Amino acid sequence: MKSDILLTAATKVAFASLLLASLISCSSGPEKMKPAELAPNAGLLGVRLAWSSKVGPIDFGLAVKVSGNTVAVASSDGTVTAFDAGTGTAQWRAQVGGPIAAGVGSDGKLAAVVTRANELVVLEAGREIWRQKMSAQGFTAPLVAGGRIFVLAADRSVSAFDAQSGRKLWNQLRPGESLVLRQAGVLLAVGDTLVAGLSGRLVGLDPSTGAVRWEAPVASPRGTNDIERLVDLVGPVSRDGDTVCARAFQAAVACVNAARGNLLWSKPALGAAGVAGDDKHVFGVESDGQIMAWSRSDGERAWASELLRYRDLSAPLVVGSSVVVGDATGLVHWLSRADGTALTRMATDGSAIVSAPVLAAGVLIVVTRSGGIFAFKPE
Repeated sequence: MKSDILLTAATKVAFASLLLASLISCSSGPEKMKPAELAPNAGLLGVRLAWSSKVGPIDFGLAVKVSGNTVAVASSDGTVTAFDAGTGTAQWRAQVGGPIAAGVGSDGKLAAVVTRANELVVLEAGREIWRQKMSAQGFTAPLVAGGRIFVLAADRSVSAFDAQSGRKLWNQLRPGESLVLRQAGVLLAVGDTLVAGLSGRLVGLDPSTGAVRWEAPVASPRGTNDIERLVDLVGPVSRDGDTVCARAFQAAVACVNAARGNLLWSKPALGAAGVAGDDKHVFGVESDGQIMAWSRSDGERAWASELLRYRDLSAPLVVGSSVVVGDATGLVHWLSRADGTALTRMATDGSAIVSAPVLAAGVLIVVTRSGGIFAFKPE
């Protein structure tokens, strides 16, 4: 998937030409290559369209959040909609008054988004209950958990707010490299620890105070300039118990024990989208469209599939015996979790799948760049 890079306030104007060169390189790499031709649909897995709906266009990833049987979707025009995942019925719809920069976070009761005006907006049943001005842009969906709302900003700060009042509880600023990705990062709760991705490291924070409990390096900055040294962590991640596996942009895939804060393994990997996994494997998509499977225990390669090379793939999702990815033409592909062979595929509206697929109420849900929402159910 394409990635953009953002200059932080500390970056000098001299880096503008480097930024431009990097963006050209990122956007003209795999996309210049001819996408792999697809074989006839294998049709080895029965899948049907359960329902579909439509929201506004979406130009950011991770636009969907599942809480129980509710799926919240944010579109770029500032609309947030909650759907019943089983039926596709809209439960509520709200407009936050401006374009949205990061996807939606929700605990099923409250929903939170970050606008391009750097505002954190919190909704309850579609009604705005408060908003707070942020000190920096945000590209990662807020995390709503434990009566708090946590925000990871582009200046690599993590902030916590009281979910009902909007009062800021704490702010943890960890300066890093001068460039950041204009892409969703890593922010999740593991037990009683808040885990955030900061400059190539997974960092465990006390959710009550913001104090750092541990740090684990996923990838170290390398190269001679700020662009080459960019190793931000990208979402989504794969969690199995206390083990969290994540990708560092164009650098590595690694697994960390989030209870002890120690690195279990790290392997070189050249991809820009997050990962998925089960108790035995971690799955990811490389920038050239190869789909990779690594052993969860030690990071050794289990298999690699080239069936979808250069098709500009979404991050994957594990569903039963399948690994599911979407591509730039709106196709959704089911591959065998055992060896990466093709099982089946389904079409959407012809525009790119912009978020990793999600699973709710027994259906697999994808969203497209043009705002299509499609729910597929295995038969």
